[in-house]
Amino acid sequence: MSPSVQLFRDQKYHELKRQCIQQRQLFEDPEFPASDESLFYQKAPRGKVEWMRPKDLCQDPYLFVNGISSHDLHQGSLGNCWFVAACSCLALRKTLWQQVIPDFQEQEWDPKTPEKYAGIFRFRFWCFGIWTEVVIDDLLPTIDGTLIYCHSNVENEFWSALLEKAYAKLAGSYEALDGGSAADAIVDFTGAVAESIDLVQGKYSETISEQMKLFEDLLKVHKRGGLISCFIATSSGRANELERKTGLVAGHAYSVTAIRKLHLGESLTFSFNAEKLFMVRLRNPWGNREWNGAWSDNSEEWKKVSNAERKRLGLIVENDGEFWMTFEDWCKNFTDVDICRIVNTSYFSIHKTWETKMMHGAWAKSSEPLLNRCGGCFDNTETFLQNPQYIFDVKKTEDKVLISLQQEDRRRSKKVGKGDNIIIGFEILKVEDNRRYRLHKLTVQERVATSPYINTRNVFLKKILKQGRYILIPTTYLPGIATKFILRLFTDVPSKLRELTADKPEMTCWSLLCGYPRRITQIKIHSAEGLQEQDGSGGADPYVLIKCENQKVRSPVQHNTTSAIFNKQVIFYRKNIDSPIIVQVWNSNILCDQFLGQALLAASPSDPREQQTLQLRGRGSQEAEEVPGHITVKVFSSDDLVEL
Repeated sequence: MSPSVQLFRDQKYHELKRQCIQQRQLFEDPEFPASDESLFYQKAPRGKVEWMRPKDLCQDPYLFVNGISSHDLHQGSLGNCWFVAACSCLALRKTLWQQVIPDFQEQEWDPKTPEKYAGIFRFRFWCFGIWTEVVIDDLLPTIDGTLIYCHSNVENEFWSALLEKAYAKLAGSYEALDGGSAADAIVDFTGAVAESIDLVQGKYSETISEQMKLFEDLLKVHKRGGLISCFIATSSGRANELERKTGLVAGHAYSVTAIRKLHLGESLTFSFNAEKLFMVRLRNPWGNREWNGAWSDNSEEWKKVSNAERKRLGLIVENDGEFWMTFEDWCKNFTDVDICRIVNTSYFSIHKTWETKMMHGAWAKSSEPLLNRCGGCFDNTETFLQNPQYIFDVKKTEDKVLISLQQEDRRRSKKVGKGDNIIIGFEILKVEDNRRYRLHKLTVQERVATSPYINTRNVFLKKILKQGRYILIPTTYLPGIATKFILRLFTDVPSKLRELTADKPEMTCWSLLCGYPRRITQIKIHSAEGLQEQDGSGGADPYVLIKCENQKVRSPVQHNTTSAIFNKQVIFYRKNIDSPIIVQVWNSNILCDQFLGQALLAASPSDPREQQTLQLRGRGSQEAEEVPGHITVKVFSSDDLVEL
């Protein structure tokens, strides 16, 4: 057993299998018994359920018949088309399904050695950041000798039915799988990063430029091993799974099995009045009921394309329930798409390699404001900053970051009426470059990104951030809700993501000898204008240097300008409150940087907190000689170290 895999219910597959073979009996799982409690908690199946083993349902059972395929699965009577769609996606990627079904050849039935069969199987799921092995027996629920839930289109193939049973065990019962998200299942199968896009809200059917951006993104995700599913949302209060005139079913999940950008030949360009086709292939988990519009199986479009051309273009339909659509029609007819990215973290890859950091956290309640960690979203101004806070750095001038926030799987609580997801999201704030303690008040910080707030298990955001330090604050929408979460951050270079837990510097023995901070000061250097020209082109290469006691913070250089925008934030915990803070402006040179001027800040709590413009002066006191230029700053000071 790999040290990175945990055992669900502490059941050890090899040990249990060995015991069963020695005792010559088939495994019966005491943790998920063949009884009603494993089937349902409220809604019983229609008919008398009998639990049967595959050997009682057919003569020659197998895990796989002719390999694994996205066409193997059919939904059954449970409302879990989302699970079947996720399995169809999983079946497309051998490296992924072999993680979920480990040592599949060892688990396969061997008719030559029936005495080695023990009726026990194991599957692995990515549960809240940890690969978890789930052991099951092979007793499956049937009515009148027929499997009532997920099953294969080949009567002696059982991988899908057994996988569904393991997933139901993880969720607490089969009924707990009635209604869900394909994205959640794919994340559980792969550890992927899930993003949900509302095609209606994004107006992808109307805006061609956005439509093409989405197509290129989906094409890249699919080529790099990602998994994609989509569905049509139903109107509020309407019953699920309603078939439309188009043949598509509302309230129903479809798996995307192929995406193609096709360059048509001369003859086809004339036929379709276009040089390129943007196509999507989908599969209905029911195995039937297909799209009946353009490019559907018996449409006029196919009659214009010979079999040879179809093969050249890769426009192949292999089975019932699978069909092609143009991307434009797809955007018009589907309302939501779930994109599950398999983020590449391998250094031995031709594709972009991401640096990844994962943190486990919790929203926890306390009546003490400094200890409370569930303050709700940004709108809760009094309590928002009482949430967990995570700090990270963007080292490059600009970097694309991917952020995924995932809440606990609550399906096991469905039987007690608490299985619904909580509305969650997160904020990203640009903060002082030298901040090391929790943020208590929003003053000079910039609110640079807000994720969607939604009651899904996963919330995702892509954002390009500029160089600097940031605080990421995951929240529930409403304050006072306690639950656990995991936070994942992907960047181009290491981000040093870590949680901020301390509110202020720690009082130690050294504090008695060296002194303890008496004042906190925040400064934002907005800009410097009217600086003295330093080169023949009439410009300069200025930067600011902020000094406080024995600390120095320097901004990046702004090139070829005498009016520079810095937006530089700093924070200091000051022991000597009578010593001013010095803000200097320098010109960057190859050999020796040149001093352009400075301003001295008393930074007292009584000083104005509005933005102010200060004249630059030479070295020395506040009355030193004026020099060309001035700086625009904001200053906040307090003798309460947890005010800012």
